[in-house]
Amino acid sequence: MIPRLLEEVRVEDFALVGVVILAAIAARAVILFGLLPFLTMLTLSPAVERPYRVAILWGGLRGAVTLALALAVTESFRVPDGIQRVVGILATGFTLFTLIVQGTTLRWVIARLGLDRLSPIDEALSRQVVAVALQTVREDVARTTENYELSHDTVRSEAKRFGERLDAAVKAAEESADILDRDRITLGLIALAGHERDTILARVRERTISARMAEQVLTVADRLIEGTRSGGRSGYQRAARRSVAYGRAFRAAMRLHSRLGLSEPLARMTADRFELLLSHRLILRDLGSFINGRIRRIHGRRVADLLRELLTRRIEMVETSLDGLRLQYPGYAEKLERRFIRRTALRLEEREYTAMREDGLIGAEVYTALMQDLDARRAAAEDRPRLDIALQRVELVRQFPVFADLDETALKRLGRVLKTRYINAGEVIFAKESTAKSVFFIASGAVELETAGQTWRLGRGEMFGQMSILMNKARRAEARALVPSTLLVLDEARFRRLLKRSTALQDAVRASAHKRGIEPDELFST
Repeated sequence: MIPRLLEEVRVEDFALVGVVILAAIAARAVILFGLLPFLTMLTLSPAVERPYRVAILWGGLRGAVTLALALAVTESFRVPDGIQRVVGILATGFTLFTLIVQGTTLRWVIARLGLDRLSPIDEALSRQVVAVALQTVREDVARTTENYELSHDTVRSEAKRFGERLDAAVKAAEESADILDRDRITLGLIALAGHERDTILARVRERTISARMAEQVLTVADRLIEGTRSGGRSGYQRAARRSVAYGRAFRAAMRLHSRLGLSEPLARMTADRFELLLSHRLILRDLGSFINGRIRRIHGRRVADLLRELLTRRIEMVETSLDGLRLQYPGYAEKLERRFIRRTALRLEEREYTAMREDGLIGAEVYTALMQDLDARRAAAEDRPRLDIALQRVELVRQFPVFADLDETALKRLGRVLKTRYINAGEVIFAKESTAKSVFFIASGAVELETAGQTWRLGRGEMFGQMSILMNKARRAEARALVPSTLLVLDEARFRRLLKRSTALQDAVRASAHKRGIEPDELFST
């Protein structure tokens, strides 16, 4: 089509093509050197070094899409002939420029920018990788020669040649021992996150992780890689904390439930969170061997120990969040774990049938019948159990010791009026000198209260915020979540009515006052 589009080209059209080329390069430069650094400053984009931005600026090749759009214009009878001609010539000229000029010079530009060479850190790392790999190969070759009882002279000759190469690799690795631990940690974390991603893909192929969870789990792994590339260890930790935090969508679903009574979005997202955390726990448990093996041999014991510590913290964050959901929704986690066990058993059953088919123990007809039955049971196992938030709320309230003396009717009524609030780690629940309007009960997680240089840490089943209400004073403490936590919130009026008829709640208030050096009689007198 290009010759037809260029049939009526004129000398002045070349100037217009030049304008289009300059405009395209200028627009791309505004994005790469104006908008991208701004997004990096806002931590919305990883940092891209200047040489890479220059290569991207010159390497923005265009072809099929541009010509297709131009053809759409030239074939439209509603567009005047003169405009059709100009659009066709400009699109074709721009495409030819990108392919002939930019395409043929891109390799030279990359070479001039030094992007075709390893960085000093990567070059030093590559020498260490070669040394570690050759040591492993030597051990494997030694076992192979023993198993096959090869000629000693041949083995000795080849071992000598291999040993010379190994000695040279070890010497080169020792000469590059000046890599900073900070850089080693970053490289190790990138490798660890990359292995995590590979493990996720393997679990998806095995159907241990459901297809609906695959995208979310892979997104977490990608954020870990990008966070580590841009921020090193701190970037990895931020991405890890984000993976267990309550996001904006979850909070929006919570508001829909509490204000409009729409529970379906919250139930779906809570079930997704359950399954996501279970998938994370499954994946993280498998990463320790990778650290002990590959990373330790390449980066050393010190880096491996630090990475193992970071991995342990991630596992603890996941376990804490998972335990909080278990406590908040009793029984539902068990249903999901049973579903996971059933799917794992089906995967193992499929593997056995496949092995028998490959060994010739069963024929094609029998194998097909077995797989059809297996697929039917797998489809049934894919259905996720439904989460009934209203029913679970009553079960949760029943677990609080402070509500132990309430009858079934009062428990159901209390379950309806309590509001749920999800708090991320480090988030302030209320500040000092703020007006006391509510009492908080910890359904899961942990909270720290700080006042006058003293701190108290509260856990599941405990309450806080009641002192200021009973003393009719502004808050004297600041409350902050230590881990992602779920709180049940009761307004002042309902709390006072409940306090009058609940002996267990009165005892809990007295015990809390005694712990903080406040006379209980002073509270109840107000």
